[in-house]
Amino acid sequence: MSIIIVSCTNRHEKEINYTGKIYYEKASEFYDNGQRDSSFFYIELAKDRFFEENDSLGIAKCFVFIGMDEYDQGDFFGAQETSLKAINYIDSNKRNRDSLLCYAYNTIANSADEMKQYNEAIPYYHQAIKYSTNPENTLIYKNNLAVCLRNAKLYAESIELSEEILSKVPSGTTDYAKFLNNLAKTKWMADNSYNPVPDYHKALAIRTSQKDRWGQNSSYASLAKYYDHKKPDSSIYYLHKQYEIASAINSADDQLNALRGLIQSNSSNSQRHLSTYLALNDSIQQARSAAKNQFALIRYEVEKNKADNLRLEKENAEKQNRLVRQRAITGASIFLLLLAVGGGTLWYKRRKQRLELEAQNRVKETQLHLSKKIHDVVANGIYRVMSEIEHGDEVDRDGVLDKLENMYHQSRDISHDVEQETITEIPYNEQLASLLKSFAADHRKVLIAGNDAEQWDDISKRIKDEVKHVLQELMVNMKKHSQAEQVVVRFEKSDQKLNIFYKDNGVGIPQEKSNGKGLANTVSRIESLGGEITFVNEPGKGLNITTTIPL
Repeated sequence: MSIIIVSCTNRHEKEINYTGKIYYEKASEFYDNGQRDSSFFYIELAKDRFFEENDSLGIAKCFVFIGMDEYDQGDFFGAQETSLKAINYIDSNKRNRDSLLCYAYNTIANSADEMKQYNEAIPYYHQAIKYSTNPENTLIYKNNLAVCLRNAKLYAESIELSEEILSKVPSGTTDYAKFLNNLAKTKWMADNSYNPVPDYHKALAIRTSQKDRWGQNSSYASLAKYYDHKKPDSSIYYLHKQYEIASAINSADDQLNALRGLIQSNSSNSQRHLSTYLALNDSIQQARSAAKNQFALIRYEVEKNKADNLRLEKENAEKQNRLVRQRAITGASIFLLLLAVGGGTLWYKRRKQRLELEAQNRVKETQLHLSKKIHDVVANGIYRVMSEIEHGDEVDRDGVLDKLENMYHQSRDISHDVEQETITEIPYNEQLASLLKSFAADHRKVLIAGNDAEQWDDISKRIKDEVKHVLQELMVNMKKHSQAEQVVVRFEKSDQKLNIFYKDNGVGIPQEKSNGKGLANTVSRIESLGGEITFVNEPGKGLNITTTIPL
């Protein structure tokens, strides 16, 4: 059975008429293609849609798969919690739900076993066996239980169950080798005088002939453990064999176990093994942390989409009410217009005065606009070039950065009497992508969504120019102050409005920078378009910015 998870590439596809089943199938498709972040995204959407459809079976399926994925990621507490939620939505009286129940109970038991809570895991293994309708799965769950009983030092029960399992599989198979190896290990742990080596080698021979590399890894680990205090040289030999096979199958945890044994053996290469162990362990922890952060960000996007949909539904209802009011106002306006004709002369004079005042205001706005251009186009443009050069290859970074830094500070003192704009034939969505990606670095990811070419087709040049300047200011602010490792920028157009969502996981906006000229210009630009911009600053957790521009 495959876990359902989901792709970020089309995550903003319209949800109208999508059922939970469609999202579920899309999640499965992405998971089969190896796109786990995308599949995770769509399984979250499927779960929410199943809740809306009051489909308890669909909800349970989603929770079961999410729990299994959390277990694979090493989040054992999360796996238990999610699997318990799944059980709450499963009717145990319906036989077609048994497969879900056994998967959920096995995940809970495996998680408890990994956390060395053996006595807590045992009853859940019994539940998994109880609801299992597949003979092969039943043997797997019984073997898991036998291993757990051994870990709990209930050797007699473990041996009895292992012998029962071994009697039900054909000899010469990989399953036979696995169960034989486990039984021999349990007998040795129960009685140190017992010699498990013949059974170990018999299991290894089967696994080698069947090219079962994961099984060979287990056999080498068992042999190394047995010889640890009896024949240290043999133990070291099998530890090297385990490390080689674990590297070949890309099992990081087994590589660490082999390295740990080699380090404890105090061999001549212990120091080299220690360095390898530390580097590999750091890499594993960073990868698992990154995976958890990525899935947390995906969960945030799903919740954000759901909140946006609820907000849009509310806005649509309000628009319907406004439409009724506007029709009534239109009728009254026609009557008032007839009355206004008599006052045409007075209106003309006032209009002339107003136009003169507006002309004066436009002069002032032009001066302010030029001042903003100096800051946004010149200063931030130079800072962007600095960012690109900083992460480029074969560049005299010190010399170039010193020169550009000097130019950056000098540009703020330039008199605002000249404005120069660059005309380019590059599609607008590619300009935005180039701008945002220029702030990416080895330690910083920049994710962009909704930046399709057709998204910008009917949007005016003025809005496009202002949006580009606003995003440039936000990204410069992020790079200079936020210390963010991940930035998400998402574009969405609906109901004649352009929505821009910015999210990073940095330290937020420092208090002393919250009233800076750059952010003030950003607010001014959005307001000049009749739009709104909202900053949600959580010091130490990140920054959320929502921008809405009427089209």
